[in-house]
Amino acid sequence: MGVEKGSREYFDLVASKWDEMRRSFFSEEVREGAYRAAGLVPGRVAADIGCGTGFITEGLLEKGMKVIAVDQSPAMLAQLLSVMSSPYLDIRQGEAESLPIDDDSVDYGFANMFLHHVESPPVAIREMTRIIRPGGVLVITDMDEHDFDFLLTEQHDRWAGFDRSDIREWFLGAGLRDVKVGPVGST
Repeated sequence: MGVEKGSREYFDLVASKWDEMRRSFFSEEVREGAYRAAGLVPGRVAADIGCGTGFITEGLLEKGMKVIAVDQSPAMLAQLLSVMSSPYLDIRQGEAESLPIDDDSVDYGFANMFLHHVESPPVAIREMTRIIRPGGVLVITDMDEHDFDFLLTEQHDRWAGFDRSDIREWFLGAGLRDVKVGPVGST
């Protein structure tokens, strides 16, 4: 989403293996931490931006949410649809800079391990903020700064994680309030 062509091609290529691959990068603990941070209320609408094969989406559906799942990769979306369906699930293909979601239309926005793939994290955060209703919550789970340079080439990451103070600044710059930046798990 909003990344050079290589990233979409990479995720199209690994879509059928992604669920197994991602287990070595992030765990259920991250997902549950994100849900706790959001303070989910069943029956509300959540967007899963950069949804991939549905790691966040699946849990949101299990918690009684209506979910709009967005990804740039047709293969990732096809994989998601091959393992889950629900009348409360709306799948959309889209890009970080121009999400296919109306303004002020979701209660919760989630982006798990997505931000390090976008060209401009501040632009992506502003776009995610645009779709959140007043009083809604945006939860982004991603990596702290790291020196795992192989991720930049092997997985087409654009950023080697982030400094937490930059994340805070980008959230505030997007007009968000009550910003909290910190760990959601042990990894």
